[in-house]
Amino acid sequence: MESIGLIAGNNRFPFLIAQEIKRSGNKVMCIALKEEADPELEKICDKTYWISVGKFQKIIDALKSENVKTIIMAGQVKHVKIYSAISMDFRAIKVMGSLINKKTDTILKTIADEFEKEGMHLIASHTYLKHLLALKGLIVGKKLSSDENKDVAFGYKIAKGIAALDIGQTIVVKDKSVLAVESVEGTDECIKRAYALGGENSIVVKVAKPNQDFRFDVPVIGLSTIDTLKENKVRAMAIESEVTLILDKAELIEKAKKLGMTIIGI
Repeated sequence: MESIGLIAGNNRFPFLIAQEIKRSGNKVMCIALKEEADPELEKICDKTYWISVGKFQKIIDALKSENVKTIIMAGQVKHVKIYSAISMDFRAIKVMGSLINKKTDTILKTIADEFEKEGMHLIASHTYLKHLLALKGLIVGKKLSSDENKDVAFGYKIAKGIAALDIGQTIVVKDKSVLAVESVEGTDECIKRAYALGGENSIVVKVAKPNQDFRFDVPVIGLSTIDTLKENKVRAMAIESEVTLILDKAELIEKAKKLGMTIIGI
């Protein structure tokens, strides 16, 4: 039995990983990020430390005190917090000061390197959830028309280009026009902005980055994604197959079916 360190942000992702770690016979030692994590996590994890995002040395010390050698990062930590007045300890300040830029990949790769220096290995965040990866083809809903499939192809090419620049991994298109590109605001806000600008029947396309580092950055959709799609009258969502996680997969598919939403793997 091993103690797996789970650094938990928001949404359902950390819950599902914690459950699967327990099923594997290992213990879950959770670093619950105060600004993001759900208090309900404590009911699943074997031990939980509540630590602020900016207290990097405290996070390392807690993991080392529990003899953690393997770490998983899961759950969103809003990129905009980098620009907030969050209190950082000396090590966090040192890490941030060493960055050549504040792109997501740059920040997280630097953090991963710091963990490695301390003898802790960061593994792919979908390691325990590969059964939830999207398959290629129609996942739920009505088939797309020829024109809608052309929008998907159009959007996919552009989305991969945007993702390669580490700007975002989601775009919204309609009639071969880009309505919105995801940036630091996240997928849901991108979809809302697209509806405000272009109205109903848009197509949302979510992809992985080329050479995606799955240790800390896996494309994810969940139950709340379906609500956002419905509220903003989206026609369909296309997600990159084999790399995008569908959290609460069975429930999500059932919910999408009831709400008349279409999701396809591309």
